[in-house]
Amino acid sequence: MRWAIGKAIGAFAALVTASTEAVAQRNANDWDPSAREFDQRPAGGGSGLFGSPGVPSNARNDTLDALDKILSSSKLSAFDRSLYLGIRAYQLSRLGREADSRKDIDEMGKVLPKGWQMVLSSTVPELAGGGDRAAALRTLDHALLRKPGDPWLAIAQAQVYMQIADFQRALALLDGALAGPTTEADRRAALFVRGHANFDLGRYAEAVDDFDASLEGRTTAKARLSPLLWRYAAQVRARRDARAGLARDLGKEDLGEWPGPIARFLLGRLPAGELEVAAETDDAAKRANGKCPSAFFMGIDAIRRGDKQRAREQLQLAQARCPTVSEFNWAAASELKRL
Repeated sequence: MRWAIGKAIGAFAALVTASTEAVAQRNANDWDPSAREFDQRPAGGGSGLFGSPGVPSNARNDTLDALDKILSSSKLSAFDRSLYLGIRAYQLSRLGREADSRKDIDEMGKVLPKGWQMVLSSTVPELAGGGDRAAALRTLDHALLRKPGDPWLAIAQAQVYMQIADFQRALALLDGALAGPTTEADRRAALFVRGHANFDLGRYAEAVDDFDASLEGRTTAKARLSPLLWRYAAQVRARRDARAGLARDLGKEDLGEWPGPIARFLLGRLPAGELEVAAETDDAAKRANGKCPSAFFMGIDAIRRGDKQRAREQLQLAQARCPTVSEFNWAAASELKRL
């Protein structure tokens, strides 16, 4: 069901652009934010018609009309209906129709009682990326009234706060989520996102621990690669031997598939120029905006080598290439303040 969200969004492709394309990459089985492909979003952080605060109100109403039309169909699956209800709940909040927004969230709970909050957690932070974070937080507040203390809704709130660099608030939310009862998938996702909050706050040792703990339950190299790369970045900043840990955990894994070349570069097995070529020409890298993470990790490598000028250049490039809903953008901005 990896592309389940993408299937639903396909019917709405004419009106939903960057934000919902990113949502299409979510893993519908375990809803792990860290399991998605490296940065599927285009540079600039735009969220299409849903997110841009500059979109005129008549266009927003057209978006709402399109959602109403889709939701009027009796052929939608429970998953698809829940997805579109969540998108409409956000859009209604943007228009100041809070009571109607709450009704859609209540309906989500009826339609998909065991998964509606995970659908909302996967969509709202992406939709918030165009600038209307207040509407996103209101939508999530409505959801928490229905299911107080839900870890996935707390993760979504934390991601929205991280978009506005309020990492301390995000950390508090994630601490709360991890303090309550969680499943393995809940815990893995919350630890991965908390790792980012700690990293961006300069709490590198804590970030190392979080990324390391988020590896639990991941059985394939592909599933482990993202946490391992972020652990590497945190270890570099904590002045630890990051290469040794990465080499140990990847062993003889085939790192040909994107983002494997990033790991090969960090291990000294691929020149920077070849990584840049791969990021621009590899089909999977192009789909995943590979130039964004490649610039970030080249910046981290420069920090490891003590080359602050090169680090600044690459982190500035990452900021330009990575959208504002991206963990790479947040980390690059945070690191530039410390160099």
